Amino acid sequence: MASTEITTPRKLWEHPNPKSTEMYKFMQDINKKHCLQLKTFWDLYQYSITHRSQFWAQTFLFANLLHTGTYARVVDEPAPIETIPRWFEGVHLNFAENLLYSRGPSSTSQRSTRHKEDSKIALTEVREGATEIRDVSWGQLRREAGELAAAMREHGVAKGDRVVVVASNSVDTLKCFLAVAWLGGLFSSSSTDMGVQGVLQRTLQVTPKYIFMDDFAIYNGKKVDLREKMAAIVDGMKEAKDFRGMISLPRFSSPADISSVPKTLTLDNFVSKARGKPTPEFEQCAFHDPFFIAYSSGTTGTPKCIVHSIGGCLISSAKETRLHGEATPESVTLQYTTTGWIMYFVSVVNLLVGARSVLYDGSPFVPDLTTFVKLIGDQKVTKFGTSPRWMFEMQKNGIKPREITDMSNLKLVTSTGMVLSDQQFEWFYDVGFPKHVHLGNISGGTDLAGCFGQENPLAPVHLGGTQGPSLGTPISIYDSLIPSGRGSPVAHGIPGELVAPHAFPNMPVFFFNDPAASPSPQSRYFQAYFAKYDSVWTHGDFVYLHPETKGLYFLGRADGVLNPSGVRFGSAEIYGVVEGGGFEEVQDCLCVGQRRPQDEDESVMLFLLMKEGKSFTEDLVQKVKSAIGKGLSKRHVPKYIFETPEIPTTVNLKKVELPVKQIVSGKIVKPSGTLLNPGSLEYYYQFAKVEEVVKRRGETVKSKL
Repeated sequence: MASTEITTPRKLWEHPNPKSTEMYKFMQDINKKHCLQLKTFWDLYQYSITHRSQFWAQTFLFANLLHTGTYARVVDEPAPIETIPRWFEGVHLNFAENLLYSRGPSSTSQRSTRHKEDSKIALTEVREGATEIRDVSWGQLRREAGELAAAMREHGVAKGDRVVVVASNSVDTLKCFLAVAWLGGLFSSSSTDMGVQGVLQRTLQVTPKYIFMDDFAIYNGKKVDLREKMAAIVDGMKEAKDFRGMISLPRFSSPADISSVPKTLTLDNFVSKARGKPTPEFEQCAFHDPFFIAYSSGTTGTPKCIVHSIGGCLISSAKETRLHGEATPESVTLQYTTTGWIMYFVSVVNLLVGARSVLYDGSPFVPDLTTFVKLIGDQKVTKFGTSPRWMFEMQKNGIKPREITDMSNLKLVTSTGMVLSDQQFEWFYDVGFPKHVHLGNISGGTDLAGCFGQENPLAPVHLGGTQGPSLGTPISIYDSLIPSGRGSPVAHGIPGELVAPHAFPNMPVFFFNDPAASPSPQSRYFQAYFAKYDSVWTHGDFVYLHPETKGLYFLGRADGVLNPSGVRFGSAEIYGVVEGGGFEEVQDCLCVGQRRPQDEDESVMLFLLMKEGKSFTEDLVQKVKSAIGKGLSKRHVPKYIFETPEIPTTVNLKKVELPVKQIVSGKIVKPSGTLLNPGSLEYYYQFAKVEEVVKRRGETVKSKL
């Protein structure tokens, strides 16, 4: 793709009154303070990355976080990013305190707290199918999280200790998170649909003191007994240092009998030890202290344990929720997610601004496709977080959410997890949702507990990509044909590799279980982000910046970039054609490159998953090739198109390309425990000898003739 091929995309949305937004007012505060003339989002973004200390100092004031201490400097700006420079040294704060309390705008004391109104609803928990809904007030949440924190303290949990939760997106899970953070511990979570191996791959690395786990789960209308899985996890932890046992969280009104599960207490028994004990004081931690462990997908090996800092996540979340997302105490947020995904953190951090969070547990398609949609209207949701997969299911089945429920309260819909296709942008505004809704296609994720590209209220939404970068997060795009070393930035409109050339507050502080301490070049942390190019963070995405709109377009993972005959493009371009090209018989697809040791060039392989009852035919193959050639170019047309019985995905339903690419290129891959369907990989090994597969297919066609 060359810059001359970039056209102005269709404008789909713009804010009716951008000067009323907090981002605009924030920009005016900067203009007044520093005698500047910033006018547009792009002006503000450029200022935020060229005057990082000024920008983040202003953001710190804006966030109004509960804290103690002061800082002499924001950050050592000239320090290379790979040294992981510290931010706001001298400031101490607590994550749970900032979610549960807030500072008055005129407070003179740094920790002059005021209650978020006790009787106001903080959380709404909804079980699959919206059959059970319960509200939890701020007062109840504070009280119960404090009681659990007291119990954890009585059982020996202290600052720096790890606590793992294997549970649903529920109030109990959030109380565990808050209680751990209350004491200065490190919280880590996995979803109950993850296999025993996947849970242990994560948990054994972080050596927790306790594991809290749901006793039952519900999904697709089925009640699942988890006690056998609980026992297997406890058994897998038997050699783990400092592991004291498991706590059973009752998912239904009657707690399960867990007498057969070794080293396990019920939640009631665990909490009873602290009854009558005073609620602990919030542990004041340094800005850079760790509090939360997220995990890479680990699709080809052991997941990396990515440790995030309290201050970095708080200040970044305040920026993203309030400035970019326009969240207020009147907001109602619904983020569909499991607890094993970084979006779980996003689903609860809206509490920081006093918004009400709707926590949904179960499938969004039970008992039918409209039930979950109706929840948006019934709960008067103002911000809805979802994925392209959910939108695809709505589009495929002819569901028009705006005709199902009242969406007059809805202001923002964010989508992440995969690239949102152009066809889905058009469906969203032309068919699916009201035209007043702001569609925020976002990307970033686990590595930074935040975004590289996201929505903003000052620029229009155009067809495709993300609206632009996230404030204060420096990005550049490097020529991906330069394999390593200094790297070379490319012009806007030219695709390349997404990098961050300078430090930002929400960088991870370290990897847990790293064989070498960060920032040593021998550490997994260094190898993950800094080994490829000198003194820049390499994120691994193949992207370009639109030269006119400044939208940031994600074309796929850089390690999965397709490169036949030196023509480089992303798998997302192929998906956009197949998913939007009128192939109603196709349910899904997977596109990878094949280059075996004996191959002089890379071949593109496209695998089609057919809908039930639909047939894979040579006529379909030719139609798909023709559509790709017409929609993109002849050089984009896959050399091979095959049928597949199953597409490998993570437990969060993100399709997984890299293991398939390695397998068809002749490698043996050990499936990760984070794959939802690891057995699906077996099918792809035959394509390492693709010539034999083609020959068999040709013989089959001849025999039919």
